[in-house]
Parts: sequence; structure tokens; C-alpha cells
Amino acid sequence: MPEIEDLCPREYTELAEKSVLSPYACLSVNSKGRLRPEEKCSLRTDFQRDRDRIIHCNAFARLKQKTQVFLNPTGDHYRTRLTHTLEVSQIARTISRALRLNEDLTEAIALGHDLGHTPFGHAGEAILDQLSPKGFKHYVQSVRVVDLIEKDGRGLNLTAEVRDGILKHTDQIADTKEGYVVRFADVIAYINHDIEDAIRAGVISKEDLPKEATDVLGLTKSQRITSLVNSLIKNGAAELHYSPEIERAKNALSEFMFANVYRNPVCKSEESKAKLMIEKLYGYFTESPEKLPPDYLRLADLFDTDTAVCDYIAGMTDGYCINLFLDIFVPKGWGSYPAASQ
Repeated sequence: MPEIEDLCPREYTELAEKSVLSPYACLSVNSKGRLRPEEKCSLRTDFQRDRDRIIHCNAFARLKQKTQVFLNPTGDHYRTRLTHTLEVSQIARTISRALRLNEDLTEAIALGHDLGHTPFGHAGEAILDQLSPKGFKHYVQSVRVVDLIEKDGRGLNLTAEVRDGILKHTDQIADTKEGYVVRFADVIAYINHDIEDAIRAGVISKEDLPKEATDVLGLTKSQRITSLVNSLIKNGAAELHYSPEIERAKNALSEFMFANVYRNPVCKSEESKAKLMIEKLYGYFTESPEKLPPDYLRLADLFDTDTAVCDYIAGMTDGYCINLFLDIFVPKGWGSYPAASQ
């Protein structure tokens, strides 16, 4: 066995994982590998490389201009899909570190979990799911992004564990504890930051929050997140779950948010317009697939027109979608007109 001083940084990290992490953690050396085998990096573990690839990819950069809950908010402090992703990552890392799980794997999954989300948040997802014969789910699309769309179709070639965690962050149990942690962190993040945004927008007030939830979890965002995270950590990595009291309080808060924010006509007042734009763009490109950009024409040839159109629309930011709609469907004014003949 080589001496520690002879190890490269990656090997030293892998050795540290074996001595420090929980038996429930997924060690880097135990990864199932990538779709295409690659030479190991001397500096970073496979999960660290995945995290870096996600941060530097185009889809991650576009998250800053995609809706979380409020469409086209005028204030500077409303969440976008990017800030949501960063909050999920922070919460998930805190949980994983406390449980001695693999923080690098957790972070990679968290940063990649919404790469396939549509413009205009869940409104965009809902209309594409309705329009596409095969349906549309953002978590499935996120895996398509990292496998088939990024890097001119070569994909990011992520590890099996990161891809699994991204795919299963919404309604399935991931194969790793780290992936399951991200599922919890996603809900903790969005419920609590959406409360803050809804209060900022004047849709609800702190006093409106259900007392059966705030008495248990706390009245402030920090208190609520701390209560939820502490409950998960206290119950351990073997079987991740909340205590019954915390679970009831969290469910009461979630039900309140769906009734008063997520389905609120004031919050959703612009969604019908967003859905109409996406519906029109979908119809335009499915009827005229030759108008798709070259990268998506390639996907149409590999798969089918519907899949390629969904890929194209899902990758759009809110602003790009609006501008493309205006360009295709709204008449343009002329800069000047020729003088009338005499």
C-alpha cells in the first residue's frame, strides 16, 4: 500500500472518506461509474468532478432567468430557479455533513436537480406535460440535459449516483442516502423561501401562517428550516424521516401554501399568458420542425420532433421565451416608410 505522502489529492480524499463517512454514505470509490469510462482526475473525486461540470454547464447558467414561483417579479430579492437551487444545495449539504454522508455527491445532485426545468416554473412544466403525447416531467428532462443536450450533445457524462439522484428527487426514493437527502432539502427550501417571497409580495402575512405549524417549527424562516433539518438529523441516516410532530407541522405548512400561494389567483394571474406562449411555440415548431436550431434538429433526427421541441422549449429562459414569441407571432413595425409617389 502506498504511503500517504505518495497519494494524489483525489486518492487522499477517497482514503479520508473511508475513515470518516458513515456506513450509509456512498463512497466515491464505490461509484457505479459513468456512461462512458474516463480517466480519473488526480485532484478531484468523481463526485467533485460532477459538481464542477454542473456548475459550469449552460443549463445551470440559465437557471438565474427562470421563474421559481412569481413570474417576472419587479423586486430584486424574489427567488429564481438558480437561487432556489443554491438554497437546496446549502440545506442538503448541512444535513449530509451532520449525518456523515458524502457531501460532494449530495451537492452535485442538488445543483443538478432542476437543470431541466421549463421557463415560467411549474406553469411551463404543466403545459408541456399536457401538450406532449409522452408527457413532460422536469426531473426526467434534467437527466436528458446532462446526458444528451449539454456540450453539443455529448452530455456531461455524470456518474450513475448523481444521475439517479437528479431523476428521483421528486417522487421516488433515490438509490443513495445522499439522493434522498436532496429530496427532503428541496421541499424544505421551496416551502420556506416561497413563504418569504409571498410575504414580500403582500400575498400573505406572517400572522396568516397556521399556528399548528409555527408553534412547532417556529415563526421565522431560519427557525423553521432549523427545526426540519434537526428532526431529520436526529432520526439518523438509516431511515430518513421527520418525527411525527414535525411531519404534521410540515404538512400543515405545505397545505397552507398550496391553498394560499401556489393556487392563489393573484400569484397565478400571469400563468395563463405564459402557458399560451408555450402552447403557440410548441405548435409552431412541431408543425415546422425545420425552424428549430441545428442542435435541436439533430435531436429530432435522433428521437422525434415532439421530443426535440420539448427539449428546446424547456431549455429557454423566461425572457428568451417571451422574445421568441414576440419575434414569431407579433408583427414588427417598419423603421421608415418610402415616400408616396407623386
